[in-house]
Amino acid sequence: MSVGIVETQRLVVTDTEPLRLVCGAELAHVEVAYETYGVLSPARDNAVLVCHALTGDAHAAGMHAGAAKPGWWDNLIGPGKAVDTDRFFVISTNLLGGCAGTTGPGSTDPATGRAYGLDFPLLDVADLVAVQRRVLDRLGITRLHAAVGGSLGGMQVLQWALEEPERIERAVLVAASARLTPENIALSSVARAAIMEDPDFRGGRYAEHGVSPRHGLKVARMLAHVTYVSDTALRAKFGHRRDSGPGDMRLTADFEVEHYLQHQGTSFLERFDALSYLYLTRPMDYFDPFATVAEREVGTRFRLISFDTDWRFPTAHSLHIRDCLAERGIAVDHTEIASPWGHDSFLLQPPGYHDLVADHLAR
Repeated sequence: MSVGIVETQRLVVTDTEPLRLVCGAELAHVEVAYETYGVLSPARDNAVLVCHALTGDAHAAGMHAGAAKPGWWDNLIGPGKAVDTDRFFVISTNLLGGCAGTTGPGSTDPATGRAYGLDFPLLDVADLVAVQRRVLDRLGITRLHAAVGGSLGGMQVLQWALEEPERIERAVLVAASARLTPENIALSSVARAAIMEDPDFRGGRYAEHGVSPRHGLKVARMLAHVTYVSDTALRAKFGHRRDSGPGDMRLTADFEVEHYLQHQGTSFLERFDALSYLYLTRPMDYFDPFATVAEREVGTRFRLISFDTDWRFPTAHSLHIRDCLAERGIAVDHTEIASPWGHDSFLLQPPGYHDLVADHLAR
């Protein structure tokens, strides 16, 4: 079952005061794209916040009119699904710094009348959460039944629950991290370098020149996508199959896996902006909430889920979160799920995964 046809809505969250960021800068105008599914109960106690990953958006479930694909977490959200919209009122917001309807570096700076570009202030995961908090305030939701997120989405949920545990009853973190490894940071650094060193980047002012750093963004996505899948999945899907005949060799794409990555990189250009990629990867590098958020009493109940073939945020990351939460006396459960699909498993349905989410929300 699906939630059906949905529309993205927009909300200004700086109508009463500007948004002050962790870096000290202020944004005078912040507009947020969001979607909701289900019905808010009269007591306003059935709200579930869904937090998206790096390249996601507000469209988590259902169909946009005329679209060919449903929202990115449609297999998890809907009537009778793990996040059951017959029971819960689900809110999904596009992140600050994004390029799908929420204010970001490609938006117009009201002070200059031109796009922010690299003048947009650097962001912290706490800033992403602060904007979500304002959306909920304007929707009249003071406490969440649950917050659910995968990858960067799970990092947002963790920040939320440590900062304001009184606002979140249950937290679900899937394939998430509380502190990136040097390898994670290195991979993102290479991706950002590909974008910023593209000749068409133009110091972040590429739109004003009528160009885009398409090559750099494509390479960044190709590199990132390799980290989202597993060797098992690539072997099963492509093996060692090639286009060219026996004995033929060439420098251009030949193996089927190469064509797959080319396709992933090219299709990404149609839905994402290079500046948003820069601004949303960097907060992940600096994320370390157990070092930056003061210890306090936390009544939020945590469910952590990891996948055995995820090498971008492997199970060790979830175990680190589990141990840090336990040291603070916070209730937490963790399960590693067997899956052939690597980090992308959080978007799919390996056996047992959705059951754990449903159980935690219903408990």
